[in-house]
Amino acid sequence: MNEMTRNISVPNDWDRRGLPGWCYHSDALLELEKQHVFREHWQIACHLSDVPEPGNYITMDVVGERALILRDQGGIVRGFHNICRHRGSRVVADDKGTCRNALVCPFHGWVYNLDGTLRGAARPRSFPPLDKQEFGLMPLDLEVWMGFVFIRFAPGPQPSVADLMQPFATELGEYRTEEMVAAGNLWTQVSPVNWKSVRDVDNEGYHVAMAHPALQDLYGSTYYDEPFVNGLCRSFATYNPHAGRRWSVRNYVAIAPEATHLPEHLRRAWIYYGIFANAVIAVTPEAVQFYQEFPLSTGKTLLRGGIYRYHDETREQRAARYLAHRIDRDTQAEDVQLTVWSNESMTSKAFSGFYLSDLEYGVRTHHDHLRAILPVMNLPKAPDERDMAEVNSQLRSAKP
Repeated sequence: MNEMTRNISVPNDWDRRGLPGWCYHSDALLELEKQHVFREHWQIACHLSDVPEPGNYITMDVVGERALILRDQGGIVRGFHNICRHRGSRVVADDKGTCRNALVCPFHGWVYNLDGTLRGAARPRSFPPLDKQEFGLMPLDLEVWMGFVFIRFAPGPQPSVADLMQPFATELGEYRTEEMVAAGNLWTQVSPVNWKSVRDVDNEGYHVAMAHPALQDLYGSTYYDEPFVNGLCRSFATYNPHAGRRWSVRNYVAIAPEATHLPEHLRRAWIYYGIFANAVIAVTPEAVQFYQEFPLSTGKTLLRGGIYRYHDETREQRAARYLAHRIDRDTQAEDVQLTVWSNESMTSKAFSGFYLSDLEYGVRTHHDHLRAILPVMNLPKAPDERDMAEVNSQLRSAKP
C-alpha cells in the first residue's frame, strides 16, 4: 500500500451513511463509472416490438458509445456499434427508422448488409481488397430475454442475461412480455442531477407515503422492497383495500378489468424488478415498461424507457393503461424533484452524507454493489482527481 492509500480509514457505520457526497460530483469517478458500471454491464436497448420488421432499427447513444439495433432480412435482431469502419461516421443518423436492404454511411457511402458485413466501399479501386467480415460493423454483445433486447458494450462481470435474470423468470414469465407490442415510441428526458441520485430515490419506498400521494393511495399499505442480491432487487405491492381517494387511482381501480390471464396473486399487483446498475422492468396487470438512466455529466442524466401492451388489448385494458400512465407520470415528476433536492446538497460543505434507515436497504445494497466494483467509493474524502483511477486500481488489488 503506497502513500496514497496507506492512511485510509473507513467509519464502522459507513454502510448506513451510504456513498459520500464527493461521489456525486467527481469527473474522474464518472469516467470509471462509465467503463466499469455502464459499458461492462448489460443494458436494456429496447423490446423486440420496437424493431418488428426486417430493416427496422433504433439507435442508442449512451456513455460515449453509439449502438445500432436492427432486424436483419432473416428476422434476426442484431446489435452493432453505430460506427462506420472507414472514418467513424454514424452509419445511421436517426433515432429510429427503416432501411430497405442495406445501410449506407452518409459520409462517403460505404454500404453494409443488414447482418453487418461490408457490401462495398465507395470507389473500391482506391482501396486494397477489403475483407467483408473484417471491415464489417463491429458487433455488440446482444441477448434477448422475454422480449427485451439487452446489449453490452464491453465484456464484464455479469453472466448471461438469462442466468442473471433467472430469479425473476417464473414470475415475470406469467406476463408473456415477449408477446407484447410497443405502446408508443421510446422516450427520453434529461434531468439536472447525478445518475446515482435517480437510482437512490428509485431504490427505496420509504418516501412513498410522504412524496407520492397517488402511489400511497393505490398501494401504500402493501408495498415492500427487497434488497439487491447478485445484481437484482424487487419491489412488490397490491392495491389497498380502499384505494380511490385520488381521481386517477379511483378510476384506475374501477376500470381495470379482472386480470384473468394472470395467477390470482398477481392480478392486482404492481411489481418493479431492479437490475444493477441502472434499470427497472415494471409490470402492472395491463402493461410492462422499462426505464433506466445514463450519465451525461456529473450533473446531468438521461432518463430513457419504453411501455408495452398486450397485442389484443381490450378497451378496458387500454383505459387502465392510460390511467396507470397518469399515476406513473405524476410519480416521475415527484421523483425528479426529490432527486434535484437531494443532489444539489452534495456540493454543500454542510452536507455530511446520508444516514440511512433500515427501510432503505435498497439504497444501501445498491451502494454496496457500486463499492464492490469501484472500491474508491469507500473513501470518506475524494482522492485527487488525477489519482482516482490509480487509487481505485490499488484498492481493487488489495481486496482479499
